[in-house]
Amino acid sequence: MMMFSISLGLYELAFFHLLTHALFKALLFLCAGILIHGVGNTQDIRSFGGLSLNFPLVTVCMNLANLSLCGVPFLAGFYSKDLIVELACQYSWGVFILCMMFICLSLTVLYSVRLTYLSFVGVYSGGPSISVCESDHSLIGPVAILSFVSLISGPILSWLSFPAPVLIFLPVFLKWAALLFISVSLLAMLSLQRLVY
Repeated sequence: MMMFSISLGLYELAFFHLLTHALFKALLFLCAGILIHGVGNTQDIRSFGGLSLNFPLVTVCMNLANLSLCGVPFLAGFYSKDLIVELACQYSWGVFILCMMFICLSLTVLYSVRLTYLSFVGVYSGGPSISVCESDHSLIGPVAILSFVSLISGPILSWLSFPAPVLIFLPVFLKWAALLFISVSLLAMLSLQRLVY
């Protein structure tokens, strides 16, 4: 999305998205590191599954980061990603550019939901997991701080970066296009997971 917004000449939005993206992506990587450490240092996601019982706090924080990455409303990623999408739709960049943007949004949702499904919903097939990671404050402290920052950074950075409100007029089908592409990718991922297992 950052490179896409730079290619459209929206440099301030690209920087804004860079800041919000750095916060929730750092949270995502910290949570992934805790999970990898907790399941015996394996990085094969196929051996994960059902980890929400042993890692409830990490599960909540990682899902928060994933939802922010997908641009769910009122999380940090929504404020930057939605503004990029709406401004790209407002200007006449062409149908191909818009379709590529919506496909990229769909792929983001697809791999985020796949990560959540394989880590927390599926059946655990690895060795013994170490739930003591959640009691280690040196691991959980930064995750809790980044979770809080991921919740509040979107509106705060938006107000600091853009003091004047941005008014966007779009046709109804373009307003619903992002939701349509995201729903299709979500259904496609869930149906693919059922075929695999």
